Amino acid sequence: MFQHALHKVFLKPVRIAGPMDASVKTVVIMAAIFTVSQLGALLMVDSFLGPEYQAFENPNDPLIPIFYVAAMVLFTFVVLYIIKKKREDLVRLLFLGSVAFTIFYIVLVILVEIDPGILSLVAALAITGVLVYYLVKKPEWYVIDITAVLVGIGVIGILGISLQILPVMILLIVLAVYDAISVYGTKHMVDLADGVTKMKLPILLVIPKQWGYSYLEQKSLKEQIANKEEREAMFMGLGDIIIPGVLIASAYRFLAQDEFVGLDGNLVVALGTLVGALAGFLILMRYVLKGNPQAGLPLLNGGAIAGYVVTYLAVFGDLSLGITIPW
Repeated sequence: MFQHALHKVFLKPVRIAGPMDASVKTVVIMAAIFTVSQLGALLMVDSFLGPEYQAFENPNDPLIPIFYVAAMVLFTFVVLYIIKKKREDLVRLLFLGSVAFTIFYIVLVILVEIDPGILSLVAALAITGVLVYYLVKKPEWYVIDITAVLVGIGVIGILGISLQILPVMILLIVLAVYDAISVYGTKHMVDLADGVTKMKLPILLVIPKQWGYSYLEQKSLKEQIANKEEREAMFMGLGDIIIPGVLIASAYRFLAQDEFVGLDGNLVVALGTLVGALAGFLILMRYVLKGNPQAGLPLLNGGAIAGYVVTYLAVFGDLSLGITIPW
């Protein structure tokens, strides 16, 4: 099993001077967090998320990702409209409420599998309460990151067990296109990122380039980009971690466990998909280091899909790619 087999971004233009350059170290840390989040989600799928936690009755329904994307786009524009109307308090309440529920649910799922007693409920409430308290009172970058990683692991795991390969592929392709349009075309994703940083919401990762950085003092991203100011941290949307991760988790849950080089075939394909996503991440960073906002999902999703296809063919030699047509 898995536990035994394991033993949008913004940066100022920089000149890479060597391996110890602050921006390079920040990229390495971000890649490590990306990897840990995916492996944590695989552990969730393997040990804590049974079929009873599936979010959809038919995980192979190809219409699910279409409805999901439509709802996400609508929600994004509603949030931007509320921000434009200067009701950040309402947006903050909405996001913090959603995050609090997600954290509580994820922690409770894990603890109940360990101890199904009342102590699990109490502990889940306590952990959620502490995180939400700091998100409200002192949302520093490390509080934001801890919360974002925890939410990311849980959401990747739940979506991964709820969607088979076909709908996941549709989801990744559609969202990659949408991300490119929203960053390079309408540019509303830049507005959303700017609003999120102002409200210090835990739906992104914040990696400082130097110790001593305070997220509480972070200026407007749009103003810094427009003024070409030096930025002290790297930002990556939580969706850039979650969306490619869904394919990784889905591969692990729904593919066969045929032995391959001493490991289960589904695990090998999942890890191959992760390697592909990391390759996309590294290519993405080459563009990011030039200093302009970049759409993450086209390269991240593209890398994950490429990694999946190559590894699946190597493991199973089946041109179906694990896709089952539901009609």
